[in-house]
Amino acid sequence: MSQLQQAMAMLIAAFHKYSGKEGDKLTLSKGELKDLLQNELGDVFGKTADKAAIDKIFKDLDADADGTVDFQEYVTLVACLTMLCNEFFTKK
Repeated sequence: MSQLQQAMAMLIAAFHKYSGKEGDKLTLSKGELKDLLQNELGDVFGKTADKAAIDKIFKDLDADADGTVDFQEYVTLVACLTMLCNEFFTKK
């Protein structure tokens, strides 16, 4: 697989590693999202236990307001973070 294909497979695997532990296997609950953020993106978000911050991130990601984060909403988060990282590293 190419590097891009590997990256896509890793994004999919990371989502499914956390989805379905508390319900629907195709979505992330707030608790599942919190675990994903802390375990997979702790360097970016910090090891925060700040419930208000997690609630805000969840609300912002849950574009359709159904109380879960689906794969498309998750990919939006990853894409936005990737763009911010790219901007940060290209300005250095």
